[in-house]
Amino acid sequence: MYPSDLSDKEWELICHHFEPKDRRGSSHKHPKKSIVDAILYVVKGGIPWRLMPNDFPCWKTVYDHFRKWNQRGVWEAALDQLNQIHRRKKGRTESPSYGIIDSPSVKTQYASDDRGFDGHKKVKGRKRHGVVDILGNLLTIVVHSANQSDTVAGCQVLAKASQKHKTIKAFSGDQGYQGTAVEFVKSELGLSLMISAKKAGGFTVLPKRWIVERTFAGLGHFRRLAKDFEILTSTAENVIRLAMLKITIAKCL
Repeated sequence: MYPSDLSDKEWELICHHFEPKDRRGSSHKHPKKSIVDAILYVVKGGIPWRLMPNDFPCWKTVYDHFRKWNQRGVWEAALDQLNQIHRRKKGRTESPSYGIIDSPSVKTQYASDDRGFDGHKKVKGRKRHGVVDILGNLLTIVVHSANQSDTVAGCQVLAKASQKHKTIKAFSGDQGYQGTAVEFVKSELGLSLMISAKKAGGFTVLPKRWIVERTFAGLGHFRRLAKDFEILTSTAENVIRLAMLKITIAKCL
């Protein structure tokens, strides 16, 4: 119906994540696919929930399911499964051995929780701190205030990625992670964080760094992510996972 909708083949890959039944009387009124398509429409089009077209279920119903699936961790579970499918398709093991970290800053629209001013990038809002694998699949995402430095806040993100993916042996990051993050990864995680230094003489494409930058650039095609419109950082993280779900599921077919 809309470009943001999932095809039937795409839906078959993740439909089992939405099978647990809600006990309320209205839980079976709308197909789960129509609910997910409506949520993706909001994320792709960047519209408020109340402006959802009438050919979708009622916006209150859609938002209620969105909130419920946020709490259950459905989006993260579905994205993790798609990452495994994509890696198998590319002839790699399901679990990655290498992670690449980055943290673009984005303005917040409202007086949201946990926001600050990034003096380096001149942005008042939040940072989207993520780790991707060598294929650009999103492994971990943490949203926090923009005033936290990469070398300190990155420790939490790197630790989360390491705990979630035990097979990771090394990370890569830019010069913003020198110092505290490098020592943390070495002493606390027993791994290595390699720093990609800029080369003199103009613009150059840094090995592996372009992969994480490409992933975050792809998220820019979702208008809900043009700014951070979410009040809670946990909701902001799930909106990013939703956008990555739409990107990754297309690669799995």
